[in-house]
Amino acid sequence: MAEYKLLLPSMGEGVMEATIISWMFNEGDSVKEDDSVVEIATDKVDSDVPTPVSGKIIKILKQKDEVAKIGEAIAILEVAGVGDAVADQPQEPKSAEEVKTEIPNVDPEVVKGLEEAMESSKSSVGFEGSELYLSPLVKSIAQNEKISDAELQSIKGSGLDGRITKEDILSFIANRTAPAAPQAAVAQVSVAATVTPVSAPIKVAPGDEIIQMDRVRKIIADAMVNSKRISPHVTSFIESDLTNVVRWRTKHKDIFEKREGEKLTYMPIFVHAIVKAIQDFPMINVSVDGDKIIKKKNINIGMATALPDGNLIVPVIKNADQLSLSGLAKAINDLAYRARNKKLRPEDTQGATYTISNVGGFGNLMGTPIIPQPQVAILAVGAIVKKPAVLETKDGDVIAIRQLMFMSHSYDHRVVDGSLGGMFLKHVHDYLQNWDMNTEI
Repeated sequence: MAEYKLLLPSMGEGVMEATIISWMFNEGDSVKEDDSVVEIATDKVDSDVPTPVSGKIIKILKQKDEVAKIGEAIAILEVAGVGDAVADQPQEPKSAEEVKTEIPNVDPEVVKGLEEAMESSKSSVGFEGSELYLSPLVKSIAQNEKISDAELQSIKGSGLDGRITKEDILSFIANRTAPAAPQAAVAQVSVAATVTPVSAPIKVAPGDEIIQMDRVRKIIADAMVNSKRISPHVTSFIESDLTNVVRWRTKHKDIFEKREGEKLTYMPIFVHAIVKAIQDFPMINVSVDGDKIIKKKNINIGMATALPDGNLIVPVIKNADQLSLSGLAKAINDLAYRARNKKLRPEDTQGATYTISNVGGFGNLMGTPIIPQPQVAILAVGAIVKKPAVLETKDGDVIAIRQLMFMSHSYDHRVVDGSLGGMFLKHVHDYLQNWDMNTEI
């Protein structure tokens, strides 16, 4: 018999650690290959970790509510066959020198190229000239806070292999000592500008209830504050006549459900219009990296979804521009169902390039949504409400009852000006208001 270390697997880009929620087996229990043995939570999503081997759990190394780093052992299994156990253990990547010794008569230029590629891979995700590994979130914070390479080198990382986590860099910022300013410059700074606002202590009155935020709510709170700090938000509004959309859906929803076994909601129609508008204005589908703008090739639409426990998650419709209306409906229904039943995979919440939020689902007419970083825009759709509206006809203006809906478009004013943000919203409006009643589903 041999021992096998069960490691916490990679959970996707930018995810460096996870919290143990619960173990599905106890020490001494036997498990089979691909059995889910532990439930974990990241800042993206909750998921299960399967075991790649069969065996018996002889020691659990990370208990409930403890945090494990990616690649860290969380349990030890007893498995049959030393050879098998060794073969299944994750292997460290070989160095260029090791490759050179293993391959006889290798071309020196090949080795040189390999060494350069390995060196590049180490530093390509670093900061400036640093060899530090920084996740996209940490890198973004460092750039926005103008943290120098020397300061980064001074931060003691608590992540895997000493990597700097979000908590490490936020703690550094909170305790950072600002460099002394020249006397002449200090004289020009107003008193108001030098005073850091401090929240007054909140008094707890008799009968008040104190509720501790859960893990997900704390993550949401941090993300929202971080986004408002990073992006100067501007919001544009428009009211759209969705009468044709409502009539078209009413005509097709029962047929679609009978044929596909899926409900036809308004969301695939909204996403379809958003995708077409992004194709018209691709500079909405970007991210900001310091003074660089990254124009995204893929159109991945995030869909803000309320959970039964009151929290929020944003699953992502990947390559939405490649899906038909029917395909969008199926993808949206699948993601919404799995989100509400805690069956999303980590990759289901990654890679969004634009997000939609349906505030109308709660009866709200409009909202001012906060941009999910590192995206630069988000659209909120309100409730569809019957209202009297003025229609232009060949015989003159008339008042009719129409199905109207407000849309709110929040965008990052660093890279999206009012003209681009407004024209994008107008195009979404036009696609919905001029919906073709002959559209196939």
